[in-house]
Amino acid sequence: MIVITNPFAISDEISIIDSLFEEGLSLLHIRKSDFSEVEMMKFINQINVKFRSNLVLHSHHQLAEYFGINRLHFSEKDRKDSHDFPARFSKPCRYSTSTHSIEDFNSLGKDFEYAFLSPVFKSISKEEYYPEKDLFKALALRKNTNTKVIALGGIDFENIKKTLKNGFDDVALLGSIWSSKNPVKQFKLCQQLAHSFLA
Repeated sequence: MIVITNPFAISDEISIIDSLFEEGLSLLHIRKSDFSEVEMMKFINQINVKFRSNLVLHSHHQLAEYFGINRLHFSEKDRKDSHDFPARFSKPCRYSTSTHSIEDFNSLGKDFEYAFLSPVFKSISKEEYYPEKDLFKALALRKNTNTKVIALGGIDFENIKKTLKNGFDDVALLGSIWSSKNPVKQFKLCQQLAHSFLA
């Protein structure tokens, strides 16, 4: 299961992140698009160093080697604008990206370990962001078997089982975690539901 950071600061955010990892979070995507390089360095430095291998950078990719991070994420725009990917990264890394249609997902090269496909449901964190197409039906047209497809957008404990049952390989959580009064408790609930389906 994947959690994406809230774009804006959350009270006790670092403490919550460390607790999520202690509860078994596999990957945390750091998506802080407004962060400067210095702010990003400060943020990463606050997270317990033992979880560095579980961090995924959405921006300031040049910091990956310095922090010993080997996972990089590319937005749809960055992926399409990059003409020398992955050649510009000298150190072996694991890559992920974002897609918004099954056609885009199917067109991905073999470099990407997994890709977000969104929005599956009406977004919890973004107002007026909802699916224009039924992505469950779209998955029937999946041709890309090299890349795992991760559901994003409106995922919470009420629809995780439906999402996994209908063909997604895993889920990514954002709004359901960070809009909760108890993010760690919410994560554990979602995690239990996912594990019960995959068991």
